[in-house]
Amino acid sequence: MYQILNLAIFALLIALLIKQQRTDSTLSKRVFTGLFLGVLFGASLQWFYGPATSVVIDTLEYVNIVGAGYVSLLKMIVMPLIMVSIIGAIIKVKDSSSLGKISFLTIGILLATTAVSALIGIAVTNAFGLSADGIVEGAREIARGEALQTRLGSIANVSFADMIISFFPSNPFADLAGTRPTSTIAVVIFSAFIGMAGLTVIKTSPEIGASFEKFIHVAQEIVRTLVRMVLSLTPYGVLALMTKVVAGSNYDDILSLLNFVVASYIGLGLILVLHLVLVSFTGVNPFRFFMTILPVLTFAFTSRSSAGTIPLNIETQVKSLGNGDAVANFSASFGATMGQNGCAGLYPAMLAVMIAPTVGINPLNPSFIASLVAIVTVSSFGIAGIGGGATFAAIIVLSTLGMPVALAGLLISIEPLIDMGRTAVNVSGSMTAGTMTSRILGLNQSTDIDNEKQPEVVNNNI
Repeated sequence: MYQILNLAIFALLIALLIKQQRTDSTLSKRVFTGLFLGVLFGASLQWFYGPATSVVIDTLEYVNIVGAGYVSLLKMIVMPLIMVSIIGAIIKVKDSSSLGKISFLTIGILLATTAVSALIGIAVTNAFGLSADGIVEGAREIARGEALQTRLGSIANVSFADMIISFFPSNPFADLAGTRPTSTIAVVIFSAFIGMAGLTVIKTSPEIGASFEKFIHVAQEIVRTLVRMVLSLTPYGVLALMTKVVAGSNYDDILSLLNFVVASYIGLGLILVLHLVLVSFTGVNPFRFFMTILPVLTFAFTSRSSAGTIPLNIETQVKSLGNGDAVANFSASFGATMGQNGCAGLYPAMLAVMIAPTVGINPLNPSFIASLVAIVTVSSFGIAGIGGGATFAAIIVLSTLGMPVALAGLLISIEPLIDMGRTAVNVSGSMTAGTMTSRILGLNQSTDIDNEKQPEVVNNNI
């Protein structure tokens, strides 16, 4: 009976969002409404029934149909969107040499900001005096540590060269299905080859090339329409995802590790400030840039999926930030697989500094810091843009430094809460790289973030 009542309330909240949509409210307003209602409903479930009760668990099982279903729809359109957009962008640019500049600059910015993020992680961890010694090991933590130790065996023999090789699409159909952590980059490379082949055909056989251009144009319009259809469901997805996070959190665990939570979010906040400072150097108003990308960061925060945020990321870069199609697609795709400032930069560095004293290493030793930053930066290649990517990055960094990877399992109780902020910062980093690249190379269109007007919000008419 209580479960039916809870689901009825959830249905009313969805009806409220539908009514708001019919009043021509902007997408960003509806996203924040969904976020607010999700927090309110999730907190109410905790307050009335308590954490982890059967009523809450059963309710969230059905609420998650909306949240997980929406994320699945986003993942469904990621690969088609990347493929047709990159092919179309290459054909439109008609200059394959510019692709090298876009790729080199985008990846360079992502890796540079990851290195700085690692330094920020080292600084906040030392400032708060965090150490793995002060964390209590429960049954869940011990089990997670054993699982991580087992997982280490599967990646111990994977070298940096092997990771680079995994970027190449030996089976593009399998990569279009997303079967590997590096499938996104593989699809980018495959699409770039198709685009360059298309350019050659356009030059050598203009009649056939014209048909190919028309085909890609039609495919782009269909996929973009599909993207807008899925993105119009964002408020409902955010409502369900936020309800699950708030209602399913154990606040006693959060309070017991409050120092780490606070330190993590201070570090993430400093990385966001870094992004705003960097875009300001390219003539972008940092406040307007932040307000424009905020709906994207909000979804990334609730979904905990950089890969799932790619469609909204690209749409916002092109429509609101004025970044070129090629730049937007490359930065969003690369940013979901490498150079993740939160998951692959801040988090592994914080764990390494916390664990260092337990194995007799001075975390303030300059040689240790230099080694840690270098390892974090290099290991940020190929980190999957989904939940658990940060753990994978931490395993690589800790094992390379000769530290016990099992200790990374000590933070399992607050992992979802921290992962939300890390994912938002990852997406901010990719959008920062795209914005800087487009302006440095002069591939952007003038938008409101470059002048004194108020910023437009992406997809106002959805």
